[in-house]
Amino acid sequence: MMLAKNPDQTVETPPLPRAQEAGWYRLGAAPGSRGAAVIIGHVDTADGPAVFYRLGALRPGDRANVLRTDGRTAEFRIDSVEHVGKNRFPTRRVYGDPGYAAIRLITCGGRFDRRSGHYTDNVIAFGHLARVSGTGAR
Repeated sequence: MMLAKNPDQTVETPPLPRAQEAGWYRLGAAPGSRGAAVIIGHVDTADGPAVFYRLGALRPGDRANVLRTDGRTAEFRIDSVEHVGKNRFPTRRVYGDPGYAAIRLITCGGRFDRRSGHYTDNVIAFGHLARVSGTGAR
């Protein structure tokens, strides 16, 4: 699923009925090309765990595979996982060009604020491209 920006210029998130799918921020780099490929998914819903439920359990050296639109698989290695307050979101580190093919996996985390209906933090996994495999689309 492809994501862009909301009318208020915030980044879209996947719709809750599709919480088991992550979305690629299409205004940034494509997975496996130079730049930061940003992929966003929900941690959970009222019905239970969602696609990025275990994102916070990733550790440096873990793999994250992304099936590209050309049918090839981009394999990334995780460099770090950070928990940051939404009011301290590292926009430049997430969306800026790091000078190599990178991935940023983002979900919610921290405490769930029942009054606002949102989590207080984000969990962000930062990684780099290890390889691209497969024969691609024909």
